Amino acid sequence: MPNGIRKQNLPTKVCIQCKRPFTWRKKWERCWDEVRYCSERCRRTRTTEGSA
Repeated sequence: MPNGIRKQNLPTKVCIQCKRPFTWRKKWERCWDEVRYCSERCRRTRTTEGSA
């Protein structure tokens, strides 16, 4: 993301676990296409349910 992008204009996705929208973070700059969960908690919950 180039500097000067307003927060309202950041890309968003919907978490596949909790179905809530979340926005782009600087932390995900290089891997935004692979991000599927809004948080570590959702990611952990999803893997636990899948193995049970």
